[in-house]
Formats: sequence, C-alpha cells, structure tokens
Amino acid sequence: MTRRPRLAVVSPFIDKSHGTERIVAEWIAQLADSFEIHVYSQSIADLDLAKITWHRIPRLPGPHLANFLWWFVANHARRCWDRYFRGLRCHIVYSPGPNCFDADAISVHIVFAAFLSKVRPELAFSKNQLRAWPRLLHRRLYYRLVVALERRAYSKTRTQLILTSRRTASELAEFYGRHEPLPVIETGIDPQAFNPTRRAALRVEARCRLGMGENDFAVLLIGNDWRKKGLLTLLDATQRVSKLPMRLLVVSNESRELQEVLPSGISGGRCVTVLPLRKDVEFYYAAADVYAGPSLEDTFALPVAEAMACGLPVIVSAAAGVSEIITDGVDGLILRDARDSATLAAMIRRLYDDKDFRDRLGERAAETTRKYTWESNGRELAAVFQEIIRRKSTGATQTLTQES
Repeated sequence: MTRRPRLAVVSPFIDKSHGTERIVAEWIAQLADSFEIHVYSQSIADLDLAKITWHRIPRLPGPHLANFLWWFVANHARRCWDRYFRGLRCHIVYSPGPNCFDADAISVHIVFAAFLSKVRPELAFSKNQLRAWPRLLHRRLYYRLVVALERRAYSKTRTQLILTSRRTASELAEFYGRHEPLPVIETGIDPQAFNPTRRAALRVEARCRLGMGENDFAVLLIGNDWRKKGLLTLLDATQRVSKLPMRLLVVSNESRELQEVLPSGISGGRCVTVLPLRKDVEFYYAAADVYAGPSLEDTFALPVAEAMACGLPVIVSAAAGVSEIITDGVDGLILRDARDSATLAAMIRRLYDDKDFRDRLGERAAETTRKYTWESNGRELAAVFQEIIRRKSTGATQTLTQES
C-alpha cells in the first residue's frame, strides 16, 4: 500500500459553528482518506477523530490576545518536539490564516490589513463609549498583531496562498506584493443541509420558536465580528423602513457585546433579536425571508452561499467574495457600497413589496449554488497540496545534486 502524504493542519480551533473553521473542518473531512492528517489545535469539534490525529495545545486562560500569543508559540514548540523527538515529519504544513511561520500553504479567509484600513475610524476611542474602551483596546492590539503576522507570512513567495474568492488577489497584491496567479477554491456547500425543501419543512417550527407572527418579515444576518459584517449599516437601513412589520435576526457568538451595544445608541433596538449560533444553522435560514450581508470585508461569506442554497433571496455587498458568484438582480442583489444604508433599505423594501421577485431570486439562487460542493473543494485542495509536495521534492533533489 502506498503511504499517504502526511499533512499538518495548524489552527487555534476547528468546528462547524464558525465561518473559517467550518471550511477547514469540511476540507479536512474530504482529505482524510488521501492524507495522513495531524491537527495542531486547542479544540476540535464536528470531526471524526478516528480519521485524524489531534495534537492538543492547551488553552491559556485570560484575554483572547494573550491566548493567541501563547498558542502561536506553543504550536511551533509542539510541532518541533514531534519532529525531532518523535520523528513525526510532515510533508506539508497547512494553516487557515497566519497561525505559524513555517506553513507551506495558507488559505486566506480575510486580509486583515485591508479590513483594518476600512474600519480604523470606527476603532477610534472618541467614537466609542468609555465602558467599551478596554474591549476596544484589546481589539486594536489584536488587529495590529494579526497584520504584522500577515506581513511576515503572506510576503514570502515560497508560501502557497490559497484564495476562496478572486477579489482577495487584489488585496494581497496591494498590501503584500503578491502579484502572481493564485489558486482559488470557492467554498462548498452541503446540499443535504441547505436546500429549499429542508427550508420549507423547518419554516413553521422555526418561526414559531422564535416568536414570529405570520406577517413578520424577517431579515437575517449571521456572523461574528459585527463591525466587519456591516451590522451598523443594516441597523441604519432597518430604521429607514421602520414602518414595515420587520424583524431583524442577528446570529452571533458575540451576543453579550451586542446586547450592550444595541440599547446604547441604536434606536429601534426593540425589533432586533440577537440569537446564539447553533450547529443546525439552517434553522435560522428557514425562519428568514431575506438574508442581508452588507459586509465591509468578507473574503467569501459562507452564510450568504448557504442562504442561497436554501432558496433564500440574498442581499450582499460587493466587498464579499460570494458576490462573484451572483448576477445582480438575477439570483441575488449586490450592494455596491457596503456603507450605503439608503440603497440597502430600498432593496429590503423592494423584496418586501414584490413577493414574485423575492421568490424568483430565491429559486435562481438555489440553482446557482448547486455546483459548489465540499467534494469538489477536496479534489482541488488535494491537487494544490500534491503540487507543493512535488515542488519540495524536486527542490530537495536538486539541492542534493548540487552538493554532490
């Protein structure tokens, strides 16, 4: 039997409740039969541990920034120990984002330098209440750290960068000088979980459990880092159509922070419901009438694609990579300026007023997403990894030849 290539996956955590981590979990599942996978992570969920080897990195109690610094050092130390004392040498090291200095391949799910350039005004202490300053300082320090790590990781031409949307290429060229063609693997979708039939079957129960009336028009947004997801623009847009019987459903693991923010300066918070993330996220798509994602920065925006697969009409900003698979007015609506709340409000009103148009967008959205599967992602990613291994092998052979 031919020995499978050994792959090290380096990620702080992996599960299917977060965007990037969900993609990584699905990719690992697709590669498990063709690669010997070793995952270096602080926590893992939603993966078959019988098919992979998990090398657990302990979590450091305290602020996220302190734990991330510890994680960064600890994952290098653990892999170094395994390599030199256990003989565990991997053919390829893969990381989603800049989680280590020695990655052979990095999938780019956000360019923090580009994101920071857009939200820097909102991170000013003068724009935030005094009670939010400790959290704001932590966020600013974390963003600066990640940008520094990006600069170190993404500028190295020997590191293979993998994109989930074509638009990321221009950001990498602008901020890190990566001008060469880079492979693009557009994110897959699970057709068993996300499809119009399942959405219809769950709809009555989902709306009932969320306390929604028959005539309530539900607009949904899912995601963490609400600044990046464009929540402020969406909230402003909902105020412009406040006479509609609208419910705004915001699903995030930052619910405590959002509960503090909503009453303190955002009028009309009474129509906003903050909900926790759940593994069967299709429950929320079933309850909604429209998905709105006015992201300031989003390399792909997986929830938008999942909503489309469910037959839900979507509004997405041009700043999200998923907009590349959408034809404006045919299978979704594209908001050209992510901060244009007036246009976003007009789009929401149009979808509310025109049910035929709403249904047509949803039907075509479901058709568009059928070709994006995790299986195809797995094949494309395996091909990229095999090419990296081939290049490394060729380079090692050439070096030995020159030395001899």
